[in-house]
Amino acid sequence: MDILFWAIAALLFLFLAVPLIRGRESQHAHLYSLKSKLLSPAERSFLGVLNLVVDNSTAVFAKVRVADVLKPRSGMNRSNWQSAFNRISNKHFDFVLCNKSDMSVIAVIELNDKSHNSRKRQARDRFLKQACESASLSILEVTAKMSYNVEALRQELCSMLNRVEDQENPS
Repeated sequence: MDILFWAIAALLFLFLAVPLIRGRESQHAHLYSLKSKLLSPAERSFLGVLNLVVDNSTAVFAKVRVADVLKPRSGMNRSNWQSAFNRISNKHFDFVLCNKSDMSVIAVIELNDKSHNSRKRQARDRFLKQACESASLSILEVTAKMSYNVEALRQELCSMLNRVEDQENPS
């Protein structure tokens, strides 16, 4: 008798509770609206310049989540791994350069506007630099401007990438 009671109670719970839970989920799904643009005007302008600077073998991606580029090192205990992952999961790189042939990450670029003058933002920037350094990933910081010298940016990017190649292939 006891088993029959609990079996009926469980079925009743499923029939009554599951639709209520689903209803709440669908309510939350309707709390969003579309942003007008993916990139700010400064980011869009810089993307245009960046596309002029890179060669045909390089793909440029904007607003890429840091956790899609970097990952916590293996060998950590679960708690430390999760903590390291949490520090990168809600951040993004402004631009990521990838090799078109295999989509390997070549470098990342941060476009620094005046919001990067705040203490909180500077701490974030320092953290990202350290994270990239620990992963041997080049990061180029560019100050946002009204206009850019395409050739100067090309040279700066090439210089950075040449330093990376020199580090990877020492003589």
